[in-house]
Amino acid sequence: MAYQRVLLKLSGEALMGDLGYGIDPAVVAGIAQEISDVIKSGVQVAIVVGGGNIFRGVKASAAGMDRATADYVGMLATVMNAIALQDALERIDIATRVQTAIAMQEVAEPYIRRRAIRHLERGLVVIFGAGSGNPFFTTDTTAALRAAEIDADVIFKATKVDGVYDADPKTNPNARRYTSLTYNHVLSHDLRVMDGTAIALCKENNIPIVVFDLSVNGNIVRSVQGEPIGTIVGGNYEVS
Repeated sequence: MAYQRVLLKLSGEALMGDLGYGIDPAVVAGIAQEISDVIKSGVQVAIVVGGGNIFRGVKASAAGMDRATADYVGMLATVMNAIALQDALERIDIATRVQTAIAMQEVAEPYIRRRAIRHLERGLVVIFGAGSGNPFFTTDTTAALRAAEIDADVIFKATKVDGVYDADPKTNPNARRYTSLTYNHVLSHDLRVMDGTAIALCKENNIPIVVFDLSVNGNIVRSVQGEPIGTIVGGNYEVS
């Protein structure tokens, strides 16, 4: 495998499949199986999961809800997704721990960096819920932060598109997909790979980001193996 310790960033929308809302158990089971294949290859896996399939704080804030309150509700949504993913993993005998940035010890461990690293070293999957525990920060920023804290080799951002484009491929048929990018190019061209704070954190800690399509079966394993799928962002790459 190309990496020893990875952080997988899953959007909440990825868990709902073709449903308009909530969690599709079949989709979650498929993701769990792919993560199982990675774990069995000896790679350590940490996960940050979003909550957009249940609640989006930015939309609620735009509709009049206090932004901090909306973000806290969104954090709770990520915990629901984390627990659902934990259940799917443990049903196929992959030991998993959920750690949350907001204390809720009846359902999850509190986030403790050294404990998380110890779990990873023992071969457990660690899922980080409740974002960073602070409003006004996205789960993309949480992914970058946790990756730096646990010394992950790479961040895999699993999305509904097969990489990063120079324009929206849904509206522009001439949009071109990048195979590689630099942090500076992403920031200066506002490519929305992740939010600016997350990109800056990755740049400061030299953590590459791989963006790929989660809906293609086997893409998680192929990414960990180092196959050139999607788009990779990092300080040692050129814009191509």
